[in-house]
Amino acid sequence: MSNTVGIDTAHEKNAGAGLLLFILGFLAFWANGDNYAAAPLLVSIAEDLNLEISRAALSVTSYMMTFGVFTLLFGPLGDRFGRGRIIKAAAFGTAIFSILGGFAFNFPSLLVFRGFNGAFAAGIFPVTMALIGESFSDDKRQGAIAQVMGMMFLGGASATAIGGIIAHYGSWRGVYILYGIAELILAIAVLKIVPSGSRSPHRSSVLESYTTALRAPGMAAIVGTIFFVGFAVFGSFSFAGHYVQSITGLPLITVGLIVTAFGLGSVAASRVIPRLRMRLKSAFLPVAGVFGALSLSALVVAVEPVLMVIGFFGFGMAFVALQSTLIMGAQSKLPQLRGTAMSLASFGMFVGGATGAAVNGIINNAFGPAAIYAPAAVFVLLAAFAAKKLTGMKPKTT
Repeated sequence: MSNTVGIDTAHEKNAGAGLLLFILGFLAFWANGDNYAAAPLLVSIAEDLNLEISRAALSVTSYMMTFGVFTLLFGPLGDRFGRGRIIKAAAFGTAIFSILGGFAFNFPSLLVFRGFNGAFAAGIFPVTMALIGESFSDDKRQGAIAQVMGMMFLGGASATAIGGIIAHYGSWRGVYILYGIAELILAIAVLKIVPSGSRSPHRSSVLESYTTALRAPGMAAIVGTIFFVGFAVFGSFSFAGHYVQSITGLPLITVGLIVTAFGLGSVAASRVIPRLRMRLKSAFLPVAGVFGALSLSALVVAVEPVLMVIGFFGFGMAFVALQSTLIMGAQSKLPQLRGTAMSLASFGMFVGGATGAAVNGIINNAFGPAAIYAPAAVFVLLAAFAAKKLTGMKPKTT
């Protein structure tokens, strides 16, 4: 019997499993929101530091660039030195540099603090997914992954509203300090609750880990599918606030609350996915794809805020259904290198989202923001059928 089974039993027979998911879920909420909260702050940052908006936006670029690079590093490190150890270091690092970002005294210091913040944040998501994957049995794994994913994307979706409210009544500095303090509290909890994990007896280099991962049958195809999910979801979601505001003319705070429906849908999905997967069986992913495509289509024709809320809510549910299944599929290919598998998945999602945002920027300039969501609906539908074929809905027992 493998060590993983022992971990499964230990976690699932006591309240530790629920507490672990609670702590990791809220850590993901604040860490992911830390970046998205920057959107409503750029004007205030530019005014405070006497910058042009385009230069202030480089603070977001600094965060995202280091996040993308270090995503590829932390997964293999978690496999080698213990996933809990990496999560603990990453949690304290992102908390400290988020707080320091609130005390930036000029443009270079802001770039440095946000860059380090992104680097440490990159160690939270992929390694957390790997830790959860090894800690729960097959029948509970997707629900656990979906729960943390739901909190993560609720954090991202609600960050615009949170950041906008704090910046409106206070200062942009207060946003980064608040996120950092919340992350610091959770980092202390992580230190006490999350097990450090065992060190791997295999001393593979990062390059060797990725060579092994990419040679696993079907792994490259799964990462490619995750790329297109990221392209469709984050490439279109980046323009969600602009789209809602252009249609409704509502203030930024209200727009942020409407867009938060995406995150609420993500959390709701984590509650119903295990039951739906059991009931729908092989039809689960096609139904999720159709549901996501219909939700995105609703956004294309939406003119009322209520319909937009429904569209974003369904969009969030479909995304978590697809992404959690693909993550399970990636982990099943590499049960001994889950961290590496999750770094590949996270990197694919990150690059897909960045590519989608660039392409959709061109579409937005040429045809307007509404034209972004029709292609996204097609991508989500195709990704659902691709995911069904690649995962087979039956991850291996590890």
